[in-house]
Amino acid sequence: MLRSVVEEDRNHPLIYTMEKHVRIEINPEIMFGKPVIKGTRITVEHILHKLGGGMSIEEILEDHPHLKPDDIFAAQEFAADYLGQEEIMFTQKYNG
Repeated sequence: MLRSVVEEDRNHPLIYTMEKHVRIEINPEIMFGKPVIKGTRITVEHILHKLGGGMSIEEILEDHPHLKPDDIFAAQEFAADYLGQEEIMFTQKYNG
């Protein structure tokens, strides 16, 4: 079982995200620690690839009947929040 890091640092962005995203789980013993739909081995990345490939929510649910529409929405929201916390660093363009 993973030790809760929420008690250690409530200001950490990932911890905030995981408190907010109760349908998403990160556990190093499941799918190499990639974010998954809680209680499954279906990664957020897998859901996003299906959506990006043009699948509808209904088609994804047909492929994974144990999922709910809220699981798909949770994956999208998690990804958006994760990317929103990403730091972007700009460098000078090399004109060599």
